[in-house]
Amino acid sequence: MVLIRRRKPQPRVCVIGLDGVPHSLLIELARQDVMPTMASLIENGHLHRLKASLPEVSAVSWTDFMTGADSGTHGIFGFTDLKPDSYALRFPNFSDLKTKTFWQDLNGLGKRCIIINQPSTYPARPLNGVMISGFVALDLARSVYPLSLMAPLRRMGYRIDVDTVKARQNPNLLWPELDETLAGRRKALEYFWKEDWDYFEFVLTGTDRLHHFLWKALEEDEHPGHRKFLEYYRKVDDVLNWIVRAFRELTGGDHGLYLLSDHGFCGVEQEVYLNAWLKKEGYLAFRVASPQELEDIAEGSVAFALDPGRIYLNTRGRFPKGEVAQAERSGLRTEIAEKLLRLEFQGKKVVRHVFEAEGVYTGPLVSQAPDLLVVSAPGFDLKGSVKKNEIFSPTDLQGMHTWDDAFFWADHHVREDLAIRDLAALIMDHFHETNA
Repeated sequence: MVLIRRRKPQPRVCVIGLDGVPHSLLIELARQDVMPTMASLIENGHLHRLKASLPEVSAVSWTDFMTGADSGTHGIFGFTDLKPDSYALRFPNFSDLKTKTFWQDLNGLGKRCIIINQPSTYPARPLNGVMISGFVALDLARSVYPLSLMAPLRRMGYRIDVDTVKARQNPNLLWPELDETLAGRRKALEYFWKEDWDYFEFVLTGTDRLHHFLWKALEEDEHPGHRKFLEYYRKVDDVLNWIVRAFRELTGGDHGLYLLSDHGFCGVEQEVYLNAWLKKEGYLAFRVASPQELEDIAEGSVAFALDPGRIYLNTRGRFPKGEVAQAERSGLRTEIAEKLLRLEFQGKKVVRHVFEAEGVYTGPLVSQAPDLLVVSAPGFDLKGSVKKNEIFSPTDLQGMHTWDDAFFWADHHVREDLAIRDLAALIMDHFHETNA
């Protein structure tokens, strides 16, 4: 009698990223049948509320996701950072990452990975598979690995992002930009899905752009863009439907399929300029009447802020005009935090939480972190500009990021109090459990 050994099914993971989609919105759109595919997934799986990174920006959150670590280990603290021993700003990119991504670990296991539109991966790095960098990618030629994929991507009309400058000048111009970008993204999805892969990641960032520029189109039923807003989400759901069906054909089910966002969203009431507040409270001064950059900071300043809610103490030994001794740090941090927690605008509380760096970050790079991380109440968008004299100001943007209203979907309940950095281990566990 001949025994035939059955081969184990090939373990696969597919991750769908919906940038800036809040848990609360997803539930509402599913309930309204705007997103029937998502509604079915919620009914048959588990939708978790997810905490984003601190600060709650894509540059940090997606890096937390792809490394399974926080900024104290991976070294990305925001879209901007400070040059060493300086007040000059720099713009970190994928080359500044100080630890491995989990898909490098998958490559080490012989797994092939296809990554489409992952933010904060520019310039693209070589890997066993395909890498197409997402926001903030400046040049498509440096966003693609292998470079031979440039020709098919150009034939697809693939675009890295919408024209945000055009959209900010006239939000109505965003609609065709969103459609064109989504069409190119879908062509890339269907093209690369046919390849051999073990891990497939596909991220849509048009959702974030829509929320920033046209959040009122969601909130106001009579808004001229309300139907278009919902229609865009129907198109997103159609993409989800295609992926879910294709994944089930490959694997026979939903195990290994995950969906997530990198932060939540809400409407903006006011921008809040932390450096203006620090000036008013006597913690910050500038050597010129109209400062243009942080390098205009004056002697005697004890604190300053960077976007979106990062406060640094001007510590001796860390900064050129350092004023704060190590022994003074603890008391000063407590003082600033307590004052911020009392800050109000027209009777409304502006700040929800103020965290100290050591309570947020772990790893060898904690010393490079901001001293305090400020989380605002919904509607108050924290800013780090040095050019503003007023603490509060209206804005032409309509939506802002939130910290603890991101989402994560899986076919099973994982646990409560999930953070985005926890998901890398979950993905790696899927491959280990299937190979066991």
